[in-house]
Amino acid sequence: MTSRTASTPPTNATPASDRPASYRPTVDLTPRERLEILGAILLALFLFALDQTVVGTSLPRIVTDLNGDSLYTWVVTVYLLSATISGPIYGKLSDLFGRRPIVIWAVSLFLVSSVLSGLSQTMWQLILFRGLQGLGGGAIFPVALAVVADLYTPSERGKYLGLFGAVFGLSSLLGPGIGGFITDNFSWHWIFFVNVPLGLISLVIMFRLLPAIRRPESGRNIDYLGAAAFAAAIGPFLVGLTNKQTGDWADPAVGGLILLGLIFGLVFIWIESRAAEPIVPLGLFRIRSFTISVMGMFLAAIGFFSAAIFLPRWFQSVAGASATESGYSLLPLLAALIFSAIASGQIVARTGHYKALMFGSLLLLAAGLLLLTNLRADTPRPTLWVWMIVAGLGMGPSFAVFTLIVQNSVDTGCVGVATASLTFFQQIGGTVGLTIAGTVFAGRMATEVPAQLLNSGVPRQLVTQFSGGSGSGGSLDLTGTGNLGQLILASVPVQARASVAPLVPNIVEGIHQAFSIALASTFVVGIVGALIAAAAMLFLREVPMRATFGLPEGVSGDGVPDGGIPNGGVPEPSEPLPGGLSPVPARTGHPAFEPALAAATAPDRAGPRPTARRLPCA
Repeated sequence: MTSRTASTPPTNATPASDRPASYRPTVDLTPRERLEILGAILLALFLFALDQTVVGTSLPRIVTDLNGDSLYTWVVTVYLLSATISGPIYGKLSDLFGRRPIVIWAVSLFLVSSVLSGLSQTMWQLILFRGLQGLGGGAIFPVALAVVADLYTPSERGKYLGLFGAVFGLSSLLGPGIGGFITDNFSWHWIFFVNVPLGLISLVIMFRLLPAIRRPESGRNIDYLGAAAFAAAIGPFLVGLTNKQTGDWADPAVGGLILLGLIFGLVFIWIESRAAEPIVPLGLFRIRSFTISVMGMFLAAIGFFSAAIFLPRWFQSVAGASATESGYSLLPLLAALIFSAIASGQIVARTGHYKALMFGSLLLLAAGLLLLTNLRADTPRPTLWVWMIVAGLGMGPSFAVFTLIVQNSVDTGCVGVATASLTFFQQIGGTVGLTIAGTVFAGRMATEVPAQLLNSGVPRQLVTQFSGGSGSGGSLDLTGTGNLGQLILASVPVQARASVAPLVPNIVEGIHQAFSIALASTFVVGIVGALIAAAAMLFLREVPMRATFGLPEGVSGDGVPDGGIPNGGVPEPSEPLPGGLSPVPARTGHPAFEPALAAATAPDRAGPRPTARRLPCA
């Protein structure tokens, strides 16, 4: 089947020229074709999300085979860098050139680089091809969400956006097991090859059905300078945050790179304020709904990703679980997240209200993280599961509803860049949260190790050997995995082992307790973030989900009228619309506003109307 353009109307449809602009769908497809495209997008997104969890499980084997111990972190860092930097750029390009060429290019690049990663023979080859994978994967998530905005109006969209959060939760559950199984029974090369068959299915469906949307003038105003400045700002910033795991804030490789990134960030803002088609339109941040949603997503990600990354460390280091088992130990957290993401989307789709939902969910996230601060070495598993469920229920709505709010507050020409900006701040929030949490963990570990060893009955002369919180004799990692008792005994001089051996259980108990307390303290960072985000929701202006694709003329993204049109034009007219469109039943509870919107969308009868202020997307 040949590809179609969005300008081709269905045979039984009202001519596009007779429709009010805000009622015109971005693409004209049958319900079945829409569902097929949605399935293909979800499949591509699943591969992108699965790749991150599968590779993490197999990295130790990969590094061993390729002799790349010193480059271990770069396999993950280069992917994070290229995906994070390219996301907003792809979002803008999808607004200029349409979703179809961007998403097809992204999935194709992801699949080709997956094959090349699987064929890698050296660590540098793998790092290069993982960077290319990130360039492909960076477009899949934001552009996939933008495709949904092309298929469904905001009032319908909530039913489907929850599935995107569910896909990420499902990939987190399946990824460790799939990665471990393939690595143990075949080879690590196949964790990259397995992407290809499913990816090709997704690619074929999108190639056949996803229409092309063209803007002839788009190629004239690409913001190359802004894209370069954006990359120059985010690259050093993310590398500096990553280096904080092994360095101090004052190190040039940490604080120096972060400062350099912030300087380039100021340059980027200056460039964007003058660009004709900026990569990230600064006008978006004048829309209260957009700004509060971005801030809320950033702060919520700080709390959630700290729990998602640090809890598996507790299961491995304290509970003695394997890497695969620790991944599955997050099942209560992720199952609750999947459930609440889907449920929240359905609630918003049915009621049109979201402000109270987001305020309550962020308070619930803070409550779940507060419960997790009580984590100790002897915490019963069922109790921990309950705490994780509370946190997961609180986080789920953020993955679905913030996207819906952002897309509801912008016009169709801005959906791609607005959605990409939201996902960008989600990724940055997670990275910043992990960096701060890691700093808190290291500092608290240094103080808790000697205190808990003394509480466990370890003699003071032995406690001094562990007071640094990182090892005994500078070589023992107290936060690693494996049998800690055996590692401690092996690090003791042979002549002293007989006297230390009876104290090993006490030493292990003290270190595990110190580890648990230090890890629990990291959740305070997330609590603060969730509470600030909840407070921000109080300032959110709730604009009901519109049943139109674009914003009605004369209305801003916050529902503020330019000429007396209230509530974002969401209350639909109760009388037949021009061009033979059927009226949409009013569900907003504002019947007094219906004549205003009807007047806004009716054909001109008394001469041209004043030009209305549109959303600043440039």
